[in-house]
Amino acid sequence: MRRVLLGLVGVFVFTTAYGAAYKIPEQSTRSMGTSAAYFAGADSADSAYYNPAGMVWIEDKDKTLIELGAKYIFLPRINFYGVARDPLGYDPSPPITNAKTVKEEFVVPYFHFILPAGNRTRFGFSFVTPFGLSKRWSADYQRATAEEFTLKTFEFDTTFAYQVDKRLSLGGGLRALYSSGEIKYRREPYYRINMDGESGISFGYLLSAALRLNENLRIATIYKSEIKPEINGMAKGYILLPGPTVYPISTEGNVKVVLPAEWRLGISYNYSENTTFDLTYEITFWGRYKKLDINYEDPVAENSLGRPKPKNWHDSKTIRLGVKHRFNKKFTGLLGIAYDETPIPQSTQGFELPDSNGWMFSIGCLWNPKTNLELGVAYLYVQKFDRTINNASMNGDFSDMKAHLLNLSLGYRF
Repeated sequence: MRRVLLGLVGVFVFTTAYGAAYKIPEQSTRSMGTSAAYFAGADSADSAYYNPAGMVWIEDKDKTLIELGAKYIFLPRINFYGVARDPLGYDPSPPITNAKTVKEEFVVPYFHFILPAGNRTRFGFSFVTPFGLSKRWSADYQRATAEEFTLKTFEFDTTFAYQVDKRLSLGGGLRALYSSGEIKYRREPYYRINMDGESGISFGYLLSAALRLNENLRIATIYKSEIKPEINGMAKGYILLPGPTVYPISTEGNVKVVLPAEWRLGISYNYSENTTFDLTYEITFWGRYKKLDINYEDPVAENSLGRPKPKNWHDSKTIRLGVKHRFNKKFTGLLGIAYDETPIPQSTQGFELPDSNGWMFSIGCLWNPKTNLELGVAYLYVQKFDRTINNASMNGDFSDMKAHLLNLSLGYRF
């Protein structure tokens, strides 16, 4: 029983960290179309989320800006070839297998909203899903630790901007985040575990600054604080004890999950009247994620499993380049490319999150059928590098780690 509960702890906490480690920075058409390089030059309703300080530089300061949209996310099958070690040691010599994940599809809505508030001030509101993913394995040894897990996060931001002078603007905001998740893993007839949990509302903050050096060059920076939601969950299932005896499991637990702080620095340059380049560098401070600490209502589980477990992730860095070109009054094109690092070292790589460094490529289009109306579409392709892993959980190769994202949006000014 102790070994099964230990596996439960590792999967539950790592699942939460996994969803957070796999960020979803693309929360608008402009962002997705530029591989999330869109930042310093933010000039629409989504500035409320990406660059609050820049809200005061948007034209038509007396107007309200809205963007409503939805993302379609498609995750093809990931392949693993090698040995997946038995987490409970029932099979000391597991065979070499060729396993694949199950395909995943999601539709995720969002909105951004900016209000006028005088010549020097603006307020913004955003509803986004900044973290979350799902992964399912059907092969016996993979589903022993990751038959299914799903994490959802929902964030609502209230932001403001104040124009200090003609060149400098400052911004800030309050972030409110809710998360929930579901986990399943099993190895018949030895054990089967189903788990779900959710958090209350957790709060964080953001601070931003925008500097307009001249009409063609802007610099911006933003810092988003760490958020620590407490996930409360219930695990139910069974374990086959010697005898044989089926022993039912039912225990509650909670853990404070670190959703890391993030810092961005961006430059936006108007190459011409119709063409703008955005270069963005960001750091996600996963280096603070050193260990796991779980707490159980069951004193037996707490005494056995309450000790912190090392993880030792590292800060991840991303560099993004995007271009926006206005062909005419009605059509604007978007292009982007980005290189992204994984924060997960080989020693903690698991089937819950097959991950590696990789590239992102994107394209998009904005159409203005009327002056105040905008329709947008953008596509993003993610290609992760193949990765060889040899640790306590496996010895093999991950390949075909890809993702496809499609964004549709409706924007309006009034």
